[in-house]
Amino acid sequence: MCYPLPMTVEDIEEAILKLSPDELAKLRRWFAEFESGMAAPKAREGTAEKLGRIAGRTLAEWRKLSREP
Repeated sequence: MCYPLPMTVEDIEEAILKLSPDELAKLRRWFAEFESGMAAPKAREGTAEKLGRIAGRTLAEWRKLSREP
């Protein structure tokens, strides 16, 4: 199932209300893991890599600009 981004909290609430009891239990387990920092490690790594690249580019640009008269 694909949702258009960004979703509002109301959109998420509506989707949750449509879940079966089994799907709701699965969501609860996932959310507990998510809150404890265990869910989706690949997503966190991807974000960290992106932030690292942005930080590196920003630092390189700052160094370049600080050398210019």
